[in-house]
Amino acid sequence: MVDPISLEVFRNLYSGVAEEMGEALRRASFSPNIRERLDLSCAVFDKQGRMVAQAAHIPVHLGSMPASVAHALAHFERVNEGDIIVLNDPYGGGTHLPDLTMISPVYDGDGVAFYLASRAHHADVGGMSPGSLPLSTDLYQEGLILPPALLQLSGWLNDGLLAVIMANSRAPQERRGDLEAQMAAHRVGERRLRELIVRYGHDSTQAHAEALIAYAQRLTEATICAIPDGVYRFTDFLEGDGQRDRDIPISVELRVNGARLVADFSASAPQVRGNVNAVLPIVQSALVYVVRLLAEDDIPMNAGCFAPLEVVAPQGSVLNPHFPAAVAAGNTETSQRVVDVLLGALAQALPQRIPAASQGTMNNLTIGAFDGRFVYYETLGGGHGGGPQGPGLSGRQCHMTNTQNTPIEALELTYPLRVWRYDLRSGSGGAGQFPGGEGLAREYEFLSEALVTLNSERRRHGPYGLRGGSCGSPGRAWLIRNGRKRALRGKVSLRVQPGDRLLIETPGGGGWGAPDG
Repeated sequence: MVDPISLEVFRNLYSGVAEEMGEALRRASFSPNIRERLDLSCAVFDKQGRMVAQAAHIPVHLGSMPASVAHALAHFERVNEGDIIVLNDPYGGGTHLPDLTMISPVYDGDGVAFYLASRAHHADVGGMSPGSLPLSTDLYQEGLILPPALLQLSGWLNDGLLAVIMANSRAPQERRGDLEAQMAAHRVGERRLRELIVRYGHDSTQAHAEALIAYAQRLTEATICAIPDGVYRFTDFLEGDGQRDRDIPISVELRVNGARLVADFSASAPQVRGNVNAVLPIVQSALVYVVRLLAEDDIPMNAGCFAPLEVVAPQGSVLNPHFPAAVAAGNTETSQRVVDVLLGALAQALPQRIPAASQGTMNNLTIGAFDGRFVYYETLGGGHGGGPQGPGLSGRQCHMTNTQNTPIEALELTYPLRVWRYDLRSGSGGAGQFPGGEGLAREYEFLSEALVTLNSERRRHGPYGLRGGSCGSPGRAWLIRNGRKRALRGKVSLRVQPGDRLLIETPGGGGWGAPDG
């Protein structure tokens, strides 16, 4: 029933369902963050809740989404046809509160054949500052916490729950539009999967889903087998938690033994008071992402990728905190540093394959009016690390985010903002045989009073170089008021007035190899 050709056909059929869901969500969404930046992810799961296929969306979303599906299915004894579950609790498989996950079943006859899942970053879900990425000290300050709940029951919208979500957002109509866009994406996915079942039959669709998971596991195991057995260690640092400016170590011990890889983060820092704690599914996402980078073949992203991998992170650590530790920036900033330490360790095992560090931050920027008239969120690209294949890319998102730039035209049309400068930051890439890519410079003028929050990293320690290459330049930010520039910390929240400007310069990538001469 399953052969190599049919397996490849079904691989593309299932990923095509997720891609079409993502496109429907993008087109129907209200917020530029989803519509323009594509801060969204979609995936297909089998009836046991195992991921079968994903679209080429955001690594940190998709690697952690299986935990959300497992938590939701454990919460409900039965999920009926026409139900849609919504949740965002980071301690229940989520990442951070703005990422709202929806899960719905696809029935075939009297039973569930598949599940669909989508995750989108909503621009505001409440909390102590617009954008719901505050310099928080506990989860309650970050916004509305949603355990698994039914937003739709047997096809009927739960108006009460929708009203609660909207009441907790500073942009309620935008929230409604984006939530309805997610629900529309699920309807698209359900139609497509039903068509596959009708065309190929229940048994064939299930058999190919099972085979795809087994195939991904074999490819992942082969990738690990290509890494020399051994123990590899690396340490890098987060630059404070928004409460104190101090280095917070993220340390890994990679243990490779045949087709098994264990990433042990026991030597990392205890959980911190501020918002850079990361829940365990984020760490698992980073590990799966890094291993897939090493693959000679394109490994389908599904449950099979997770089977040969193990993450060790003690409870109460910065990578596995106790509820209700703050986690708003753990999803965006700590995930990037976990990738950096994993690649740093692997560079010892595979020195001719691993590039220098990329910018190592998402440069999260949230801007919102005090009266709720607007809320804006975006992340900014920077320099990629140079590597044995050549120089690093410039001005691009890297690693755990796969989002795009928000066009200046869309930003200025929608918000009381003006962009004065948007270009590459010349000279910011680290020197080397293959230099790091350049960071970005983006300067905003505020046309109305607002509260601005910046969550960023690599402001003291530039992205590391490898094999004699230099570090990339750290990022910087300034508030410009009445012609005077004031340097800002990497994590800061401040009030701005009309006419104020914010200049953000993002880090360059590290260089690889000693420079010639």
